[in-house]
Amino acid sequence: MSYLIYCKPMDVVFEADESETLLAAALRNGHVLPHCCGNGLCGTCKVRVVDGTVEQNRPANGALSDLDAEGGFALLCQSTPKTNVTVQCNVIPETAQIPVRRIMGRVHRLERAADDVMRIWVKLAEKDSLLFAAGQHVNFVLGAGVRRCISLANPPSEGNLLELHLKNYGGALSRHIFEKLKEKDLVRLEGPLGIFAIRRSSSKPIIFMAGGTGFSPIKSMIESLRLEGSTRPAALYWGGRRPKDLYLNDMAQAWADESDMTYVPVLSDAIAEDNWSGRTGFPHHAVAEDFPDLRQHQVYICGAPAMIEATRKELTTRCGLDPEDFFTDEFKKS
Repeated sequence: MSYLIYCKPMDVVFEADESETLLAAALRNGHVLPHCCGNGLCGTCKVRVVDGTVEQNRPANGALSDLDAEGGFALLCQSTPKTNVTVQCNVIPETAQIPVRRIMGRVHRLERAADDVMRIWVKLAEKDSLLFAAGQHVNFVLGAGVRRCISLANPPSEGNLLELHLKNYGGALSRHIFEKLKEKDLVRLEGPLGIFAIRRSSSKPIIFMAGGTGFSPIKSMIESLRLEGSTRPAALYWGGRRPKDLYLNDMAQAWADESDMTYVPVLSDAIAEDNWSGRTGFPHHAVAEDFPDLRQHQVYICGAPAMIEATRKELTTRCGLDPEDFFTDEFKKS
């Protein structure tokens, strides 16, 4: 038996069989809704069920908490319909009107930014350009249902040549990119996705924070603001274990040298041979030391879940940051 699925606020409608997930049905019908891992762990496809009933699979260590489930939330990739269903997708004004597309491109350039970090440039067709908000990501599609999300590192004004950063975690996508991908290879992408984007309605000073390749969407945001001539005060705190983890340190320092932006690199495991004279420890501790009062700031952070949660706790309790001004994008290992 099949049911009708209504997705708000995009006004997307499609049929779903009772045995398939809402996400699988959406993709089968040509609708690319927000999603990433496909196994219930990342939370990108979390929606609120506002009408109807779904049956949910709750994987161990999944992204849907008991509180979420009690509040009517569900994961598109883990929910099958039992009636006609209406869901409310998580969108913001900055991304609500941007269409999600399936696109093809060719690898224009590959660069090892570090021994475990690859920068990838994907060139779209000559007259094609991807419309996106700085901070959003795309799904890199390997085929056979295997897709992983990677943040866009270039500013939106460069929508014909997309820049992606990938850390080698040893997963299927990492192995493919580090061992097999070549220039001129054809690649499939879906996007843009996500709501990690600068809130344009605010003029509050911004604290950008990144861990490792969490620098990628932050780079897009900062370059976008620079190109716009933004006057919003900004500071960047980039954390890593060793100097190699700050793989574009010179670029970040150049931004600071050329503008009023503050750049603070922070290493947690520097050793003597690194000759490191900068800050040590963790980025959230450095931010708390430098900005003891964050009541009138916004924080945009991309990194590992543990880093994000530690930062959230520290800055909201110690520095008075409004939780509504804390915007996050968590790593999805691939």
